Order: sequence, then structure tokens, then C-alpha cells
Amino acid sequence: MADPSPHTPRADRALRRVAAFDFDGTLSRRDTLVPFLALAAGRQRFARAVARLGLLGARRRVPARDRDALKEELIRMLFAGREERELRLLGEQYARTLLADELRPEVLRRLEQHRDAGHDVVFVSASLVYYLEPLAEALGVHHVIAVEPAVRDGRLTGELARPNVRAEQKAVRLREWLGQPGDGRLQGVELWAYGNSSGDHELLELADHRLWMGSRRRMPTGVEVFTPTARAFDG
Repeated sequence: MADPSPHTPRADRALRRVAAFDFDGTLSRRDTLVPFLALAAGRQRFARAVARLGLLGARRRVPARDRDALKEELIRMLFAGREERELRLLGEQYARTLLADELRPEVLRRLEQHRDAGHDVVFVSASLVYYLEPLAEALGVHHVIAVEPAVRDGRLTGELARPNVRAEQKAVRLREWLGQPGDGRLQGVELWAYGNSSGDHELLELADHRLWMGSRRRMPTGVEVFTPTARAFDG
């Protein structure tokens, strides 16, 4: 594995340099999806949907341990038939709230260092595009890979356009965006990856520089703990 330190320069300046950030718990201080779902659906409707989802899990209508299935079913119950335009407007408002006081300043500084160094910066997140896209625009992030509900005639169908962006799907989608093969080492790319949970392991495994923001007890092998005092990388 390459040295995980993000400040080791490479001799080959033709490399495409990319920084991939998970969002919830990595750049943000907390989970952002559940508060957005409650905001967009209304707290009472959200609470009823969560209770209904628990009942479906108890009756084995939805696999209770399948986080992806549970998430998709919750989005279906809350948003099927809703106008996408309305959710995008709510997402823009929510993004402003996150910008105001919900981002970790030390991680935001690192993101800005990548951006200012000319690296391609991308969010790779299981959160929704509705607020990550306006947030990315405000921060100068170049691309967003996140959960995107399927839309037909301007309304959400209740399905997802692509699988949940978690675990192996993070690596699949990032490879796709980079124009890389489905397996093997990345070619012509120097990748920094930042994550904090088990859902980020596959993303981190792709990277030359693997930065961990989560609990040390759950830290995978081959990663470096991110520290705010680490000096900026070169180039």
C-alpha cells in the first residue's frame, strides 16, 4: 500500500489527483439524512413511517438487517408522488443550514486545501443529492455521488435511480466517475479518501492515502487517523 500520508508528493505530475470525501460524520458533525427526511416529510409523518417500517421488519416484509432495503422503503413511504422541484428547494434551504454550523472546520480546511491545490474533489455519500449538490456548489466541490431518487414526469416514483451509495457501491460509483475498470488498481489517479464508518471501507481501500475520521475501535487496517494538526500535502 502507498504511504497513506496526504503530504507525500509524487514525482509524476501527470497523475490526476482526486480527493473523495464521505459526508455524514466525516465532513458533517452528525447524521444529516434523518433530519432532512423529517423536515421534508413533516415530523409526524416521518414518525409514522418509521413505526410502519419497524412493523414491516417484524413481519419480515422488509429485511430488518438490510440497511439498503430499509432506506429505500422509507424513502418510498415518505416521498412517492412528491414533486422533485419541491424537494430540491428544501434541499437548498437545508444546505444553507449545514453550511452555517454543521461542518467540521478541520475537515473543511482539508477539503479547501485539496480544492486550492487543483485536485478534483468529490462527495461519495449515502446522503441525498437534494442537499449535497447545492452544498457542493457552495464549497467548490466538483462532483457529487450520492443517493438519487428516481423521477418520472417531475415526481418521485418511490424507487432509487441507482443502488444506495454505501459500502461496495461507493467504490463502484467512484470508479465509474473516474472512467476506471471495475477492479484492480486505479490507473493514472492519485486518490485521497476520507471516511468514518464501515460503509466507507471499500472507498478507503481504493485510495493511495486513506484517512480515518471515526472511532479508533472500528478503524480498519491500513488507514491513517486524520488529525487537524497534520501539515498540508505538497502539490
